[in-house]
Amino acid sequence: MIEYTFFQNALWASLLTGLLCGFIGTYVVTRRMVFIAGGIAHSSLGGVGICALLGVSPMLGAGVAALATGYGVNSLSHKFHVRQDSAIAMLWALGMSVGVLCSYLSPAFLPDLPNYIFGNILLTTRVDLILLFVVTMGTILYFVLQLPQITAISYDRDFASSSGLPVWRTETILTFLIALSVVAVLKVMGIVLAICMLSIPQMTASLLTHTYQGTCLWSAFFSIISCLSGLAISVIFNVPSGASIVLVSIAVYATAYTIKAIITRFNKRSVGPKQYTTSNRPVQ
Repeated sequence: MIEYTFFQNALWASLLTGLLCGFIGTYVVTRRMVFIAGGIAHSSLGGVGICALLGVSPMLGAGVAALATGYGVNSLSHKFHVRQDSAIAMLWALGMSVGVLCSYLSPAFLPDLPNYIFGNILLTTRVDLILLFVVTMGTILYFVLQLPQITAISYDRDFASSSGLPVWRTETILTFLIALSVVAVLKVMGIVLAICMLSIPQMTASLLTHTYQGTCLWSAFFSIISCLSGLAISVIFNVPSGASIVLVSIAVYATAYTIKAIITRFNKRSVGPKQYTTSNRPVQ
């Protein structure tokens, strides 16, 4: 299979998707922004549908819609004092409604719609890889250069703001990076399942480390493992790649959680409770 170009593209897409989701997903989970990422992913369907109706590349529409949603959430919540969850829900519903309506008005696009909703890594093209590579390298470079302030904002936004850090600017840039990441992995995971790669590997990484840098690296590792394993399952059994990747990532999390629970229980039993006399000396 590795001799075929489409499979080589899928392998590179798995590697780049793992790296990208590992870094940006750590920020999403730490800041409890999973709902925002989900809103951005689902609202991008509106851009996909509009561009399909106009005969333009759907990926372009997804990018514009995702960026507009990210900016809209920030503006509505900070400038117009709309509750963030309400703003997300409104833009989420708006994007999905527009996307579904435009898709049905463009019958020629309907057969391709499931690929954008659920993803198909085997359909990744060279153009998709270039977009994924640029977004991945840009995100990693920004994290490397701004890691201290990203870490501070992720754990305690109020403290970072009182310390004089550019919280608004950093949050805006990271929101745009989330939007671009969702668009970049659209062909791999789809609109519905993209949110999973921004949360599940990070949950697994949190079982092994409690540092921000460690979570980024372990998340990237588990994301790559999930993508490659899901790709193999998709090719062998001829099933959707996005769903296979998600199932593998959940299985990895469940396995890691079970192993950690067993080790923790074993350590508690091996140590055992200490007995002390009234003189605070261990009982012989």
